Amino acid sequence: MAKAYDINHPTLVLARDLISRRSVTPNDAACQKLMAERLAPLGFDIESMVFSDTTNMWARRKKTGPLFCFAGHTDVVPAGDENDWDTPPFQPVDKDGVLYGRGAADMKGSLAAMIVATERFIEQHPDHAGSIAFLITSDEEGPFINGTVKVIETLEARNEKIDWCLVGEPSSTNYCGDVVKYGRRGSLTGYLTVNGIQGHVAYPHLARNPVHQVAPALAELAAEVWDEGNAAFPPTSFQIVDVQAGTGATNVVPGKVKIAFNLRFSTESTAETLKSRILHILNKHELTYSIDWTLNGLPFLTEHGPLVTATKAAVKKIAGEEPELSTAGGTSDGRFIAPTGAQVIELGPVNATIHKVNENVSHRDLIDLTDMYEEILIQMLVN
Repeated sequence: MAKAYDINHPTLVLARDLISRRSVTPNDAACQKLMAERLAPLGFDIESMVFSDTTNMWARRKKTGPLFCFAGHTDVVPAGDENDWDTPPFQPVDKDGVLYGRGAADMKGSLAAMIVATERFIEQHPDHAGSIAFLITSDEEGPFINGTVKVIETLEARNEKIDWCLVGEPSSTNYCGDVVKYGRRGSLTGYLTVNGIQGHVAYPHLARNPVHQVAPALAELAAEVWDEGNAAFPPTSFQIVDVQAGTGATNVVPGKVKIAFNLRFSTESTAETLKSRILHILNKHELTYSIDWTLNGLPFLTEHGPLVTATKAAVKKIAGEEPELSTAGGTSDGRFIAPTGAQVIELGPVNATIHKVNENVSHRDLIDLTDMYEEILIQMLVN
């Protein structure tokens, strides 16, 4: 029998308020102000950090260590054609035990659960050990230039260290808490331009087709075994994500081809070794090329320790089953926090509808998530 719940549970009420704010990257739409208004009466010092077009919030209660931090983002991806939605994306709708709206799962539901869990925890444990903080950004879904990375730079400059960080990304697959992310793969993107000689297709001897030239190199790159992975990570993967060539005319040999590719890499490889191996293959094929790189994030792994142990115990207590620990999926802002030495895990609702039309989250999952967050706080700062 499903557990009963209150349709006006504080987490659901706050989640609806956050969803109703059209906070498409980098617009925060006063979501952080709403959160700050809930945190300030609990004794949090609120610090707004604005970098260019991005609003960030650093809120901290108490100054002693260790420091436990909730991290997340108020921005959401665009809704697309709103006529494709069954209900308006920025008008929260409850139906059959499910809350619909852009950001319901990614990640305004998690933000609401963090706030309510913290309120309940402090009411019961006002003199808890250590400190609690919130690191909230409005550019996680965008270029990630002026958000968490800048806040971390600011904190590092003043030697303010996060010990444990819980990121509210939607980590779960079938029910809340069945999967917890305790690491992420690195992400390296290459932008390759191969130059040839443009010409008429009827006179190929007067042209040099860069698409033909690069094709064997791309086949070799796609077939390359970069590493075997390890117990925590799958093998590094290489994917071509974009190819552009030609003028649009069918009688012109293109003069250049532009190719974008991405590697999601494990801790068995480094960005520098991957670059070196890619350049070796390109050079072997005697191409005339240029290449630019973007390192989107380094891989990280939180070893089994206090935070992983507390999270597993909290999930087991609320959901009845221990979670699977995983490093699968894309990148998150945890990649900016982990290099400071913080233990980082990700725990959030089911991710099946994130970035999709009719994004949604179950009421039960958000209520369970609130209980899990509160139990983690108890495990980390009381027990």
